[in-house]
Amino acid sequence: MRAVADTNVYVSALNFGGAPEEILQLGRAGAVQLFISPMMLKEIEGVLHRKFRWSARHIGEATAAIQEFAHLVHPKETVQVVTEDESDDRILECALEARAGVVITGDRHLQHLKTFRGISIVSPREFLEVRGARGPHELRPPGFRPSEGGR
Repeated sequence: MRAVADTNVYVSALNFGGAPEEILQLGRAGAVQLFISPMMLKEIEGVLHRKFRWSARHIGEATAAIQEFAHLVHPKETVQVVTEDESDDRILECALEARAGVVITGDRHLQHLKTFRGISIVSPREFLEVRGARGPHELRPPGFRPSEGGR
């Protein structure tokens, strides 16, 4: 299965675990092919730095871990679908370029669409319920504790 996990899935996995972390575990195990774009990686880096105060070193380690299993694509098509948040369109562009069957997101603007050009849009929990997946995985940098904000 080809899938795009929204940036909020990566950020949630790295900071809180739970269903988003299980999805990334599926990507790392090769059970799901996850795709990501350079713009999405930049957004992940920015959120980890601004909102969670991660250090540059921990951000670098986390994005390197993501790039070990997420396939990098460079979207060629630009879309303008989500008027409430233009950055959500970058997720759809990645999904189109990757020929993904599903977008996994916690974003209400994207979830409201339900589908986009034949691509299903589901929450992390919905995705796991369909897959029947469970299990631990560690993407956080060694020695990282969420209460320390990656510092």
